[in-house]
Amino acid sequence: MAEIKIENVQKRFGDFVAVDDATLTVADREFVVLLGPSGCGKTTLLRTIAGLGMADSGRISIGGRDVTYLPPRERKLSMVFQSYAIFPHMNVYDNIAFGLKMSKVAKPEMDRRVHESAEMLHIEQLLDRFPGKMSGGQRQRVAVARALAMQADVLLMDEPLSNLDALLRLEMRAELKRLLSDIGVTTIYVTHDQIEALSMGDRIAVMKDGVIQQIDHPTTVYDLPSNQFVGSFIGNPPMNFLNGEIVRENGLQVRVGDYLIRPEPELANLIQNIDGTTVRLGIRAENMEAVAQPADDALQVSVLVVEPLGSQNLLTVRIGDDLVKVATHPTFDAAPNTDLWLRFPTDQIRWIHPESNVTLYA
Repeated sequence: MAEIKIENVQKRFGDFVAVDDATLTVADREFVVLLGPSGCGKTTLLRTIAGLGMADSGRISIGGRDVTYLPPRERKLSMVFQSYAIFPHMNVYDNIAFGLKMSKVAKPEMDRRVHESAEMLHIEQLLDRFPGKMSGGQRQRVAVARALAMQADVLLMDEPLSNLDALLRLEMRAELKRLLSDIGVTTIYVTHDQIEALSMGDRIAVMKDGVIQQIDHPTTVYDLPSNQFVGSFIGNPPMNFLNGEIVRENGLQVRVGDYLIRPEPELANLIQNIDGTTVRLGIRAENMEAVAQPADDALQVSVLVVEPLGSQNLLTVRIGDDLVKVATHPTFDAAPNTDLWLRFPTDQIRWIHPESNVTLYA
């Protein structure tokens, strides 16, 4: 068993708190992604798990063994770095075998593991080649093969695909997900790419300013963000947010422009308790219904920009002082400086407290 438990871990650099009270459990063979913008603390947390930086407080255990203050070599884990970190003066075989040699693995076993991991990454024909004569994608495969050859309990990956071009990153993303699923190794994967996180992880832990904001399955994080930051960070385009005026007459309603929205009863009760006259609503671009003709139950908006994306058109419209993204079918007739009408399905609206920025859920 290689369950990872991170309990109330804090990591400081002087007065700066890089990781603040992080608590996370990664089940045996689970693939968890640490996601967040640059500087949010995700790589610092990963390095603390690896033992490359010691926690200032809290506890880290792997497979039930307390490793909080153990050196990296005693934690039974492998790590893949963003910069590949392969040796330019060694060929592929020696790069993959490096950790095995340091661990004094017998030559026959080392040969077996090197060839096995090279075959898994489809680089067995490159074992005699040096890094200077390989592409970025091939060098990244060598780094992953070296980590897998160690057959460690845990695999840590720090933005391993970020240096690759978009097409190769797409290819490697699917291949890496399949490979790690087949091997069944407990994995923590750091990225700032939310599409990568959504497509690869069993669960996602979203971080901001050293704090884990939400931990859940990718579809839950996307559909039911815990707060405005998560909604605004996850998704391409991110979730739209609008300010609405609370109308406490004839049952609670929320006014956006001249459009009235009646929240579902359970949520209306929560909005009713807000101390103020405004609430924020979030809705995804694909969850609004656009119609080309006036409709009594729709909000009239002005189209500013039309972006044809092949599978859909992405429209930028103005609602009051807010710019909002709307996804439509590619055949939907829209043009800049024209009007269209939007419907907001109430079951697709996420209501955000205007002061705490926390999502209201019944």
